[in-house]
Amino acid sequence: MASRGGASPAGAVAGVDPDTAALEAAVRELRGAVHDSALPVRLDGVQDSRRDRVELLNQLDDYILPRLTSLDAPLLCVVGGSTGAGKSTLVNSVVGDVVSRAGVLRPTTRASVLIHHPGDASWFSTDRVLPGLARLSGGPSTEEDPGQLRLVASPHIPQGLALLDAPDIDSVVEANRDLARQLLSAADLWLFVTTAVRYADAVPWQLLRQATDRGTSVAMVLNRVPVDAMEEVRADLAQMLIQQGLGQSPVFAVLESRLDPEGLLPRSEVTRIRSWITSLAADAHARATVIRRTLNGALDSLSGRASALAEASDAQVSAVSTLRSISADAYQRARDEVEEGMNDGSLLRGEVLARWQEFVGTGEWFRQLDAGVGKVRDRVTAAFRGRGRAVPTGELGDALHTGVAALVASHGESAALSVARQWRTHPGGTDLMAAHPEMARVSGEFDARVQQLVRAWQGEVLELVRGEAGGRRTTARFLAFGVNGIAVMLMLVTFTATAGLTGAEIGIAGGSAVVAQRLLEAIFGDQAVRTLASKARQLLLQRVDQLYAAEQARHEQVLSTVVLDPSAPARLQSAIGALKAAR
Repeated sequence: MASRGGASPAGAVAGVDPDTAALEAAVRELRGAVHDSALPVRLDGVQDSRRDRVELLNQLDDYILPRLTSLDAPLLCVVGGSTGAGKSTLVNSVVGDVVSRAGVLRPTTRASVLIHHPGDASWFSTDRVLPGLARLSGGPSTEEDPGQLRLVASPHIPQGLALLDAPDIDSVVEANRDLARQLLSAADLWLFVTTAVRYADAVPWQLLRQATDRGTSVAMVLNRVPVDAMEEVRADLAQMLIQQGLGQSPVFAVLESRLDPEGLLPRSEVTRIRSWITSLAADAHARATVIRRTLNGALDSLSGRASALAEASDAQVSAVSTLRSISADAYQRARDEVEEGMNDGSLLRGEVLARWQEFVGTGEWFRQLDAGVGKVRDRVTAAFRGRGRAVPTGELGDALHTGVAALVASHGESAALSVARQWRTHPGGTDLMAAHPEMARVSGEFDARVQQLVRAWQGEVLELVRGEAGGRRTTARFLAFGVNGIAVMLMLVTFTATAGLTGAEIGIAGGSAVVAQRLLEAIFGDQAVRTLASKARQLLLQRVDQLYAAEQARHEQVLSTVVLDPSAPARLQSAIGALKAAR
């Protein structure tokens, strides 16, 4: 390391062949996978992953792909550093002209300033590098912003090398900080400017460690060094560089000096830096060495950075998949509970049971079941025949309608509440619930759809009875009950798993269904009754499935607002494999 001088970056590394189609294709494939690996779900650590993704995408666009396709383009040296380190003053002094605005107000550097030889203008006037920045020309102004790249052609810069004055890496303006990092990632060479007071600051060393990890070529300028502190500061900085793996990096020391009337440093203090830049630009081998080292380092870093992004992307996909599973499981559980409620006889209690007792004439019938179901069946049949007309079934049908609707609605509402409760406690779900509070309850049309569902199902049961009746419509038993009465009894049989059992131990609810089943068997036969009951159950469950699917679709619609490519992790891994194979 030189005390106040410098040397060209040392050591050639394995070359990169920019004409290798497989390598460029692999990098472009990786770039596409990185672009599509959005991280919209707020998970632990996602902010860091999002920043890393943007930095990776920027470096691919701003440096790796442009450099792969134009290895002979001028070397881009980005001058970066902390606020107040004197970057712009140093750049102006090296160029010998005021090309970048300097001053005491912070932040000073807003737009990026790229100084190049007039003969190299074609390399930078297009969007070959830093395509996201608008180009402008002319002198410094107060209208500059971080989205601009001001181009300055100067004959004082040697052809084959360009200087880029970047914003402060620790600027109080976030856009400036982000741009500084982006520009440093686009550099063939980082020229870090620090001072004798601030050379140990944490932020610059974080970026220098990043440079080490990515194989970026680095040189340093220790600015504003008091004469009596030169040796001490130089030794301490040298030790820090060695610890960070940058012991071979050129270091230039600039004494604390009075600026001339134009705000430039004394020529003697920048002569060594200017000579180094000139010799680097003139030496094609040295220039190519820097470019190839940095490019190879950037390519080497891609696999690890893309793998980390793949893990973050996979976590995003898993989080959304978990939210989707929560919704699917809740409605599947609701559907299963409806089916259980259909089979356990619970619907045949309360109001339904009371209406059934009225339907057959008296509650005494079911308090005397110990006389045998067959005897009850005969007495019911005889009573109906004696009436000589179809028995009114409206109240019993209404009671069944109410019971079925309550069963379907209550489990649907429970599913919506369950999903909301779980989403609020899962990564990503909290934000979705905050954005869509209506998801904590069923849809506004849910109750009306439940009522429509039950009416439609009852109509289907009537059609089943009509279709099965055939020539039996004129039989005495059929006429005794009528289509509605038989349909109601079929519904009763549908809602119990105890149908077919006999004996005094059968409960009242089960007994009512047993009586209904025996009456139906007297009309249609036992096999037909079993088939009819099975069809009726399936028809109701199909309608419940449709209803719950419509409610679950609301959750799917909310999840669809999370723009996420489920194939992104696999695409990243595939692209990493292709890149390794191409290298």
